[in-house]
Amino acid sequence: MGEAIVFTSGKGGVGKTTTIANIGAGLSRLDKKVIMIDTDMGLRNLDVVMGMEDQIQYNLIDLLENKCRLKQALIRDKRYPNLFMIPAALRCKKVSDYESKLYTLISQIKQEFDYCLIDCPAGIDDGFHFAVSAADRAVVVTSPHISAVRDAGRVLYLLDGMHFPQVDLLINSYNAHMVRKHDMLSRKDIEDILGLPAIGVIPMDEKVIISQNKGIPVLGMHAKSARAFMNAARAITNPRVVPVDLNSEDNRTKDGKIFINGKECRYES
Repeated sequence: MGEAIVFTSGKGGVGKTTTIANIGAGLSRLDKKVIMIDTDMGLRNLDVVMGMEDQIQYNLIDLLENKCRLKQALIRDKRYPNLFMIPAALRCKKVSDYESKLYTLISQIKQEFDYCLIDCPAGIDDGFHFAVSAADRAVVVTSPHISAVRDAGRVLYLLDGMHFPQVDLLINSYNAHMVRKHDMLSRKDIEDILGLPAIGVIPMDEKVIISQNKGIPVLGMHAKSARAFMNAARAITNPRVVPVDLNSEDNRTKDGKIFINGKECRYES
């Protein structure tokens, strides 16, 4: 039985879709069978980030309305084995009407896939509740901007009220140089504000923009963010192991051990 993981954020523009694309590719590299579902109706972007927009024949709403079979809606990424995607619809009147059907679909998907990654629309309206309704776990993505962190806190509050058994935090677009100059929130600042340790910190990287424009995950490029995304994928598969960058000033070592928020952790470098 697989797991359904929703990737969400309170604020748009924090790199949630890019995160899903690269973690999906990373999980595929770890020999996992992965499906990515875009639930951002009307504003779908996952297909563009993955360079698959010209392969779309059916979308998620077509599937939920039984206008096609699951195999017809799936788009396979030929660059990564066992990586598939279902795009969002460009039009949808009321997504809340489809919540029970989404739950049934994802229950079926979990029989065939190790991971179902759900790309949640930004905000906390009906689209948010639709996307999280069938998820087993959640990953809250934020950037080191105070407005994004505040909105992430609101999402964490809502997820806590929904009694999610596991909620993880991932920090994107992190600039260590700006942190050292006290011009950006540090990893510890964000973790303290949100009360949650991060499973990954993705550095700011101009190659992410290049990869988006080319329609390829940055994992397929020689980039500093590629390793961070790969480590985050490992953390998804084994939350007891915290992949960290031992060169980061946010991760303090003592006697060859790593401590995050004062707690000793196992690590993979």
